[in-house]
Amino acid sequence: MNALADFPPLPAEAAGVDLWGSVIGQDAAVAELRAAVDTPVHAYLLVGPHGSGKRALARAFAAALFSADHVGDEAVRHASLALAEAHPDLTVFERNGPSITVQQANDIIALAARSSVEGGRKILVLDEFHLVSTAGPKLLKTIEEPPPNTIFLILADDISPDLVTIASRCVQVDLGSISDDAIVERLVAEGIDADRAADAASAASGDLTRARLLASDERLGLRRAAWRAVPERLDGTGSSAVETADDLLAMINDAMVPLSDAQAVEATELEARVKASGERGSGRKLLEDRHKREARRYRTDELRSGLTELSRHYRDELAASPRPLTVIDALSAISALADNLGRNPNERLQLVALFMKLGRG
Repeated sequence: MNALADFPPLPAEAAGVDLWGSVIGQDAAVAELRAAVDTPVHAYLLVGPHGSGKRALARAFAAALFSADHVGDEAVRHASLALAEAHPDLTVFERNGPSITVQQANDIIALAARSSVEGGRKILVLDEFHLVSTAGPKLLKTIEEPPPNTIFLILADDISPDLVTIASRCVQVDLGSISDDAIVERLVAEGIDADRAADAASAASGDLTRARLLASDERLGLRRAAWRAVPERLDGTGSSAVETADDLLAMINDAMVPLSDAQAVEATELEARVKASGERGSGRKLLEDRHKREARRYRTDELRSGLTELSRHYRDELAASPRPLTVIDALSAISALADNLGRNPNERLQLVALFMKLGRG
């Protein structure tokens, strides 16, 4: 299915810009936003799991909106800047700390009230808004009735209780997890070997960005095998539980090298900019905070991926097990830990506790 088959090309597309090319596996969401380009409303809420492409979709929609009223080189300029998140009238707000703060809410309100730099639309992207917490009520009126030509694109993994009221003031666009087949197709198109692309897609749980990192990870297969072999290492003793947990955590540390390398490149580029232009306005703190969030997210994703492999072992065992209730209890314990990872628990203690339970089973 071609999500754009029923639409005429926008000016930037006619000039050769692939506005929506970075969004994969979300044909319905793409079609919904493409249909809105001619007469957009004041706020859109893009809801879907982490890694589903919400931010890429927001960039694409912003590029379409900024370039729709221009032709030729001007349409290309507006679209290209938006796709790079460098358009002067596009601002992306990322949380500082565990949630969007009241101070950030004040900044969002102030920016929404200003005139656009280029005299047209102004677009504010609010990322990870499911973590809005206490700043939500402060933003409600501005999101509900923004100044003319101001459009909010709000990105959320889900609609938390703090987001319900704001959600009712937005057009909701739903995204699902990206299918393994779509991820494999994109990775192969980017030059990744098909078998490696399939392994990365299977371990990425619908997250294209993570799949790209995993596709360059030579030890992905070893980690997946190590998690599936966990039950064979457990004998009910604390020592086997601790040793198994420590070995897996060491493998996770090793798995983070590709991310650390990518972050090191960004840090080096920042230092070059600071050297050329000075520290003021460099965004150093924002970059450091983003790197910390990325590292936490990567570790959590690695743990969830490992727990998924462990669950597969028990599910494979379930049909032939003489003690199915024991296997079901094991699956429940694994699922409980996976659900708890979002609360930033002590990884080692939680894994040891889980492995003690599994070993006694």
